[in-house]
Amino acid sequence: MKNFRWPGFKILDRYIFRKFLGTYFFAIAMIIVIVVVFDYVEKVDDFTELKAPLKAVIFDYYLNFIPFFINQFSGLFTFIACIFFTSKLAYQTEIVAMLSGGMSFRRLMWPYFLGALAISTLSLALSLWVIPYTQRTLVDFEMQYRKKRQNFQFDRHIYRQIEPGTFLYIRDFAKKSNQARFFALERYEDRAIVQTLEAADAKFDPETQRWSASRYTLRMRDSLGAEHFSQHRNLDTLLNLDINELGRVKELIKTMTITELNDFLDQQKAKGSDEIAIIQVEQQSRFAYPAATFILTLIGVSLSSRKVRGGTGLHIGIGTALCFSYILFNRFFEEFAKGGALPPALAVWIPNLIYLGVAVYLYQKAPK
Repeated sequence: MKNFRWPGFKILDRYIFRKFLGTYFFAIAMIIVIVVVFDYVEKVDDFTELKAPLKAVIFDYYLNFIPFFINQFSGLFTFIACIFFTSKLAYQTEIVAMLSGGMSFRRLMWPYFLGALAISTLSLALSLWVIPYTQRTLVDFEMQYRKKRQNFQFDRHIYRQIEPGTFLYIRDFAKKSNQARFFALERYEDRAIVQTLEAADAKFDPETQRWSASRYTLRMRDSLGAEHFSQHRNLDTLLNLDINELGRVKELIKTMTITELNDFLDQQKAKGSDEIAIIQVEQQSRFAYPAATFILTLIGVSLSSRKVRGGTGLHIGIGTALCFSYILFNRFFEEFAKGGALPPALAVWIPNLIYLGVAVYLYQKAPK
């Protein structure tokens, strides 16, 4: 390590760094313009009918939509930008000239990796902190100004474990009134139900965090298996459950910063929730996707640094196929993790490990 020296940042490095990032941001800007236009055409009827103000459409919807879109396809844009720019250098024999002049391929990678560091840092900041805040505003806007998404945040039938052995079932929960048409609290022992509390038109009070109902029924099963019923009035109970937990977990966790997500995961583990795998997949993916930027950059440079007969088009075709296969692998292994077939951390990082192997192979085959 004593003889190790960080490479300097020379004119050629600044040129590659500037062109790489410039191509990346230009590609994102172009695709965002296209996506926004098509998205607006699709939803303009909802905006008009529900009288969404232009200011809200621009600042509450599209301004918060763009960070999510950038991060969702950051790896693809990085890959395309890397291949497009490097392939152009190879086609003009500039890479051959660099290597003939004594520059090693490893040294050539230096400005690319600095560019990948900048992109992955941006992606990490978006994933961990920025996007959760923008998603909250986006959700509020869609609930107010999109007909097809009015009640998307809640299922009709909600079933949650609030502590080991105790489950809550709610049907037809209305967010505006904080009222459920049916409310049931079930307690199990040795996989058998021993007590059930049922109430119609139960209401949640956000200030006291308590559930109330004018009437409720209590069912109890004795040791011989016989059931006993009793009618009661004025239910007033406090549950170990936040009102936000009634929302669909997949959508709820996307509105949480990494700190909130970690706390929520610890809370659900303590309750013995069956949604833990979904939360862990979200947690791990927020780090795995930004880390993939370096892997995709190495694949892109190694693949497109050699001049071939097909030119830039061939490189972009092969590179895009590899990138989409990476996205497909991610979705594939995530479903395995959510189903419990694989540990979430392993499932999320497997595609990165596979494509790291591909990157190392292509790096070894790259012109030296």
